[in-house]
Amino acid sequence: MQNVKKDKFDCIFTLGGDGTQKSARDLYLKGINIIGVPKTIDNDVACTDITFGYNTAVSVAMEALDRLHSTGETHHRIMVLEVMGRYAGWIALESAIAGGGDVALIPEIPFDLKKVANKIKERIKKGKRFSLVVVAEGAVPKDGQITVKGTRDNGSGVDNTKLGGIGEIVAAELQKLTGLEARNTTLGYMQRGGTPTAYDRVLSTKYGAKAMDLALEGKFGVLTVLKNGKLDSVPLEKVVGKNKTIGAVSGNTKESNLRRVPMDDDLITTARNIGISLGD
Repeated sequence: MQNVKKDKFDCIFTLGGDGTQKSARDLYLKGINIIGVPKTIDNDVACTDITFGYNTAVSVAMEALDRLHSTGETHHRIMVLEVMGRYAGWIALESAIAGGGDVALIPEIPFDLKKVANKIKERIKKGKRFSLVVVAEGAVPKDGQITVKGTRDNGSGVDNTKLGGIGEIVAAELQKLTGLEARNTTLGYMQRGGTPTAYDRVLSTKYGAKAMDLALEGKFGVLTVLKNGKLDSVPLEKVVGKNKTIGAVSGNTKESNLRRVPMDDDLITTARNIGISLGD
């Protein structure tokens, strides 16, 4: 804060997700001119329809499914693809629809692997001796817990759980339940980098131009958002939700206002309509 004031910054633009915008809100309350721009591949920022980075991540996951399809079909295997998504299943759900997935396991719906196995067995009876299963890293089995790969110590107020490993677990269990060999692929950081899609390039430019307009208007403490196809802004306080503690730099708490997949979302309806199992 001292450096910002010393160098006479007119405004700081914060590009990021829930945790970033939580910190932005805190700095704004301490007197720094802040405007947030929603950027996260998880697509879980509250108050906006979409974040940039998400479309690119879905495209990468879709391409991975296209490639796994070939091996799964020729080798008669269950191909599991673990994608990012700690608390929201947007990537897993949309990539499964786009990439011809047969199963999509997301954090919002606790899954039952016996029901998933039944779906795969039905496919076997129809002569389809392979299946594509997409699982978000934060997917949780019924009466189970989130799969934690490890913990870090990055300070208080930070989400120090390192997720990962649910794909391997799902693959091993489905192999036992179905008799088909199963293989897991974890995309990891492949989803986060590389060449952005045209959609994300245009979306980020629109957000950036809107943020500059807001700065010139002197409207701070807000997040640029897209609602029903129209650019707008909302107070960062609304984005943060009930997460009021100053200095808790990470979001992803019970008080956070994360945008998860609602059960009446068109993606849920579409997935069910085309026969994708959601594990419930």
